[in-house]
Formats: sequence, structure tokens, C-alpha cells
Amino acid sequence: MSIQDVGHPWATTVLRLTHRVRQWDARHRWVLDAGGVLLLFLAFGAPDIGDRHDGDGPPISWTDLPAPQMLLLQAALLVPLYWRRRSPFLAFHAVLVVFIVQWAAGIMFRADVAVLVALYNLVLHCSLRRLPWAAPTLLVAYVLVVARLADAIGTWDAMFGLAVFGTAAVALGLAIRLRRAQLATLRERAVQLEIERDQRSRLAAATERTRVAREMHDIVGHSLSVIVTLADGGAYAADTAPARSKEALQLIGDTGRRSLAELRRMLGVLREQADEPDLSPQPGLADLDPLCRRVRAAGPRVEYRSSGDLDALDAGVQLAAYRIVQEALTNTLKHAGPDTSVRLDLLVDGDRLRIAVRDNGAPQTYGEPGHGLIGMRERAAMYGGTVTAGPAPGGGWSVEADLDLRPTVESDDA
Repeated sequence: MSIQDVGHPWATTVLRLTHRVRQWDARHRWVLDAGGVLLLFLAFGAPDIGDRHDGDGPPISWTDLPAPQMLLLQAALLVPLYWRRRSPFLAFHAVLVVFIVQWAAGIMFRADVAVLVALYNLVLHCSLRRLPWAAPTLLVAYVLVVARLADAIGTWDAMFGLAVFGTAAVALGLAIRLRRAQLATLRERAVQLEIERDQRSRLAAATERTRVAREMHDIVGHSLSVIVTLADGGAYAADTAPARSKEALQLIGDTGRRSLAELRRMLGVLREQADEPDLSPQPGLADLDPLCRRVRAAGPRVEYRSSGDLDALDAGVQLAAYRIVQEALTNTLKHAGPDTSVRLDLLVDGDRLRIAVRDNGAPQTYGEPGHGLIGMRERAAMYGGTVTAGPAPGGGWSVEADLDLRPTVESDDA
């Protein structure tokens, strides 16, 4: 959560000021450490020096020590607090030892509040595993003070008062420590969420690159196969049938322009621009007839039959089916050649779409699955389907795909 998210102007100002103080303290740590010691001396040590008593009263009273001795004891009591954040365990015991010696000698200072400050910093900064080791020394000091104050205010009152002050210091230290731990956890969580967000962005970018590569393979592979076949046929017919050669050149131009338009449409979505690109629709099953005509123009005899309500299919399913058929026909054109017959069947059977592309050419040999076959399987897998390719019974090559038309149900427990 940023400072601006707090909302209230006063809270925002306080948080901003606190943040700046912490940044400044991180660079000048000694200033706050020394300033705390000086502030404690001015608030509690200096009044002891100016407040001289004659020694009458209860056994424990404000002392009437000479100023040099009083300053020396106060320095021994307060100076270890300079290291209260860097070495809280040692600072606490140094203050407590001076405190025990002082009270054993019957001396009490206002500056004895340094014990509570040291206890607070011990709980706040020291390792939790070392905290129990401070209990014995603290117990000795507690018993000594209760014994000294018993005649003046009573044993139970002394025990209760010391317990209240000690518990307050410990509770404050624990509360701030837990709060800091919570804030540190929230910061780590925020950093982790940013890392996860970046990872999701990179994964989405990689997925988009894969999709673009698959689309480019389908478009360019099919178009180039048609263009190469038409060019070979046109070159062969240039001398014997000039009209057929001219027709082949026109078909080459039409195929090239159509493929270029598809590539521009597909790559247009990747450009970062203010205006929305004018995109034509993605191809669907209605475009299979023009696809078959282009393949027929390259030589193969294509027989296309369909059954069921193909127009009612989802646009994504239609695109996947179109690309699978396109890739299968492209492979037939590349491997079986122009002098072959192809039979294309599409069947909507309940919640399944079945695609079959069979040719009578020589069996095609695939070593490792190529990008085309991998792309067909990936498209089918997006709709819970499968693709099988292999030699057809009686000769030729067969590609069969089976897509699931049932909508994907998202889990509500995510």
C-alpha cells in the first residue's frame, strides 16, 4: 500500500513524514541514538542534579550526592542506551547492572527510567531466542527494588507498580515488533505479487508469441505451398498453354495479396498505437470453400463435404478447424504433389466436431513431428480434442481431428 492510498490528508502527511525520518535515520543512525540519550538526560537526569535533599524521609529518597558522583552514575546508567538498537542485549545488561549496584547502595534516580527504555528496546530489537536469558538479571533487580520499597509503600504496592511498568514496556516493544514484522511481511508479499505479475506478463507474452508463430506458420506455409505449385505449373504451361500460364500468375498474385492481408491483420494487433487497427474477421468454416478453390487451382482435386450446423459453432472452434484443414491441405500439396485427390469431411456429431482429410498420394513420412502437426495438435488441445495423422488404409495419407464443442466450465473455487 502506498502513502497516497491512506486517504486522509493528516494521515498521509504523518506517514510521509515518518517515511522520511526513517530514511534519514538509516543514513544517520548515530544521531537518533545519541539524541535519545541526551533527551533522557535532560528530562530525567538534569532535574536530579538541581533537586538537592537533606536525606530525611523514607529509606529510599532523592539522593544528595555531590554533582560529580551523580553525573558519573547517570552517565553509567544512560550512556549504554546509545547502543540500544545495535546491541540491545548488552545495552540492557549494562544498564541493569548499574541499576542493581545503585539500588543496592540505597540510591534512586529519576534517570532510572533508563531500565524501562532498555527493556523496551530489548524486546523490540533483540533476537527472540535470547530474550529468556535476560529474565534472571531482571528478576534480581525486581526483587531488590521491591525489598527497598517495601517499607515505604508496601510490598504488594511495590510489586504491582513495578509489574505494571515492566509489563507496559514489554507490551509496547512486542506490539511495535509485531507491527514491523507484519509490515515486512506485507512488503515481501507485495514484492512477491509484483514478481508473479511480471511472470504472468512474460508468460502471456510467450503465449502470444507462440500463437503468432503458429498463425504465421499456417498462413505462410499454406500460401507458399500454393504459390510454388502454381509457379511450377505456370512455368510448365508457358510454352504449351500460355492462357493457363497467365491464369497461374493471376492466382499467384491473388494468393500472395490474400496472405499479405492476413499477415498484416494478424501483426496489426501487436503494434502499440493509439488507434484501433482495422482488422478483418478471423477465417471460419465459411472460408473453407475459397480455401478448397485455391488448392484446386494449384492442381489437387478436392472434394469437400460437411454435415451439421457448422455456422452455429463458436468462432474460436471455427478458426481452429479452419487452420487444421488448411495445414492438412498444405501438407498434401507439399508431399503428395498437385496430381492427387483429396477428400475433406466435416461432421458435427452432438458435442463433437470431426474433421477428416484423406488423399491418395504416396504415404508421407514424418520423422519427428513438424511444426505443422504440432500446431494442429495444439489447436485441437485447446478444445479438448486430438489430432492423428498417418498412412490411410488403401494408400495415401490421412489426418483426423476430433474437437470437443462443450463450453469450458470455470471453477468457482479459484
